[in-house]
Amino acid sequence: MPHASSAVQQRTTYRHGDLRQALLEAGVAMAREGGPDAVVLREATRRAGVSPNAAYRHFSDREALVAAVSDAASSASAAVIEAEWDAVPPGDAAQTAHAHLRAVGRGYLRFARDEPGLFRAAYTVPSNLEQAFSPDKAGPGGRTPFQLLGVALDELVAAGLMPAERRPGAELIAWSSVHGLAMLVLEGPLRDLDEQTLQHAGSALIDMVDRGL
Repeated sequence: MPHASSAVQQRTTYRHGDLRQALLEAGVAMAREGGPDAVVLREATRRAGVSPNAAYRHFSDREALVAAVSDAASSASAAVIEAEWDAVPPGDAAQTAHAHLRAVGRGYLRFARDEPGLFRAAYTVPSNLEQAFSPDKAGPGGRTPFQLLGVALDELVAAGLMPAERRPGAELIAWSSVHGLAMLVLEGPLRDLDEQTLQHAGSALIDMVDRGL
């Protein structure tokens, strides 16, 4: 299973003709170090080895670079979730549906733990739910984290584990529950808990969400 940090590939040199990618990779590196607030367009140009004005051919302002970094971080998050998803062993429809939902939760929390800066970039920058469906946020399998959650919930309904009338909006319930734990660990009073306690809390929360749905 790939480590979260391998999900966003980076180069150390700028190749002529690929400046946008070089600037994006510099932005991703800054976000990894300090979250989206650490992304600075002028610093990205310095790291890419070009003049500040060169960036404006690809990013109109800092906000445009931050948005692109957020997309890349979300794509990296989706890749980690996909790795958990793909590790689910074969089973019947009910077992697979439960396992896929848990895989989404585990991958989400693992990315938050392993890549806190990119996690913040992925999930605190977007300003509306529509952006959660952007193809630029998709992982290698072509789905965004939000879409992967939706597929898992559809599987619960198809397997007869969740009444169809509960399906509309179920993503918001599941997502907000797991995201809340992630943020309490990253920025709240749970940040000093030991790894064993955090692992137990994450597993118990995912079980609670699964049973509740």
